[in-house]
Order: sequence, then C-alpha cells, then structure tokens
Amino acid sequence: MIKLVLTDMDGTFLNNSGDFNRELYKDVKKLMNEKGVILALVTGKQCERVEELFGEDAKDLWILGDSATRIKHNGEFVYESLLSNQLGLEIIELLEEISLGYTIIACTRSGAVIKDTLSAEEAAIVRRSYAQVRQVSDFNEITEDFVKITIHDSALGCLETRDKLSRFFESAYIVASEAAWIDIANANVHKGTTVEQLQRILKVTPAETMAFGDGYNDLELMTRADYSFAVRNAVQELKDGANFVTRSNEEDAVMKTIIQLLSLQENNQ
Repeated sequence: MIKLVLTDMDGTFLNNSGDFNRELYKDVKKLMNEKGVILALVTGKQCERVEELFGEDAKDLWILGDSATRIKHNGEFVYESLLSNQLGLEIIELLEEISLGYTIIACTRSGAVIKDTLSAEEAAIVRRSYAQVRQVSDFNEITEDFVKITIHDSALGCLETRDKLSRFFESAYIVASEAAWIDIANANVHKGTTVEQLQRILKVTPAETMAFGDGYNDLELMTRADYSFAVRNAVQELKDGANFVTRSNEEDAVMKTIIQLLSLQENNQ
C-alpha cells in the first residue's frame, strides 16, 4: 500500500515551461487526501521557491529542497545538512579557477548568492529556482555555512567540470544532474539519504513509497521506493535504475500515474 509519493520537479513533475497542470493537481490532491497519501517534493529548487509555485497548497507538502539538503514542512525546517563555510569557499575558489564562463549559485540559509556581474539572462534563470537571491562582488563576502553550491553552465560542460572537482569527492557530494547543472552538498547528503530521513520521520518504508525522477541526481532517489518511475524524457541511466518508465513530463506523467495507481488502492488506515 502506497503511503508516500516522492517526485523531482524540473523535468519530472514540472513541464518544460516550469509549471504544472493546476486543474489536474486539484484532482490529484483530493485523491491523495482521500487515500491518506503524503506528497513530498524532492528538488534542487530553493524551498521558498517551491512554496511560491504551490501557493496555499504548499502548507500540506513536505519539501526536500535545495538539492535535498533540507526538509521543510508547514513553514518549519525539520532537517538540514550544511557545508562548512571554509569548505564551501575552497570549492568556489577552485570553480572560479576552472572557468568564469558558468554561473555559480552559492546557497546559504538566508538565500542564494550570485555575483553582481551576472548577466540579466542568467540572473533570470537563477530566479526560476530561487525566491531569495542577493548579489555580491566577491563570494568571500559570505560568512555563513552553505546549504549547497550549484553551477549552471549554458555551454553544457558540467560533466567535465565535475571531474575537475575530484579533490573534493570525499568531503562533499558532487553530482552533475545533467550537462547544464552541478549540485554540491555536504558529504553523503543526496536525495536518497534525505528521503531516508523523511521516511524515518513519517514511519514509511520503501515498500510503501512511490518515486519519480528524470536526472542523474535522481538515481539514489529510485533506491528509496519500490514503486520507482523514470519519466520517458529521463536519462537512460535513470530508466535503467528505475523499476518502471512512465509518460514524459510534458504529458503530466507524475500526476496521471498517481491517479492510476492510487485509484486501485484502498484508503490507508
């Protein structure tokens, strides 16, 4: 019996315009409430940006945001794992040595930090995923610990850039979710470990969990759910790692699959 549904957002739950079918979501929410099933969003997006996207509905959600380094529910953070300020600045220093051609997004508890030299186009891309953003002239101005560090590379060089960060592979979790994005979090902190924290909080097992994803950073997510689904537009490695393949993100895959499976299920007790 399914008690928990986990879904990545970009490329999975959200369509290519960064939105979702809000009329269909009303039906999904009603069905999940009837069945007593919990929805959790597992995403690289800032928790506050997810709250913006869902509006009033956000209060009912579990948000595993900021690349699953934090869990937020009903406006409160119930879990987080941070990179130390020193380690984060060392990683940023190497990233700037490697290239100045990509965008570095340094995320702290108080919001995302970008350089004040960033183009308006790149800044707009950042704000699609981050509600709280400030600009600095030098990342060394940051004194807080880091929630995560993210790279956006419009030249699609992130797989190669990740390899150049190998000196930090033991002290941080570094994943290129696709060619345009890298996420850097505390060591051994990723979607799989944070979902495990949530399952412990909710007393839910993988056998009672359904999960959806599309990218390399969803591989660990698939291991936490017996009902693991790759959307049709997912990378091949994720399709190989998931137990099932469903429709694409442009076809409301997550919500339609939820409806199909939960409609066959008795109400949870």
